[in-house]
Amino acid sequence: MNNNSDNDVIKMLKDLCQLDIDAAYAYEQALKQIDDQKIHQEIESFRQDHLRHIDDLNDLLKKLGQEPLEISKDFKGFLIEGFTAIRSMTGIEGALSAMEGNEKTTNKHYSEALKDHPNLDLEVKTLLENNYGDEKTHLNYIQNTLKQLKEKN
Repeated sequence: MNNNSDNDVIKMLKDLCQLDIDAAYAYEQALKQIDDQKIHQEIESFRQDHLRHIDDLNDLLKKLGQEPLEISKDFKGFLIEGFTAIRSMTGIEGALSAMEGNEKTTNKHYSEALKDHPNLDLEVKTLLENNYGDEKTHLNYIQNTLKQLKEKN
């Protein structure tokens, strides 16, 4: 890789890490409104996935000689967390609907990262593919759960 592509990969890893940070905060807000124990446990496990993604991406950034990102929201993260909190006030369906939007965003960014950087080294590519797999699982669960809740009403 040349220096420009190294910089592109580092920027992409930092962007994905920040996205996972913002998602973890959004999940905290959603969890406050989910009183169904089974759904709460599943959503909490997704929050834990995002925290693991942050750790793994930060470890990779350190290996690449970069400073790890602090686990704090950026401006976009404040907006995402606020939106999630407001949507979650309408109950479990609102919380899950907000998380569906967030998961669509994370899925899109992981998909684009893999597509836009076809020559990633194996360690980076494997990590992104694993994280993207988690994101697809999250979105699928949330969409199926929303569908089931709507069918009950």
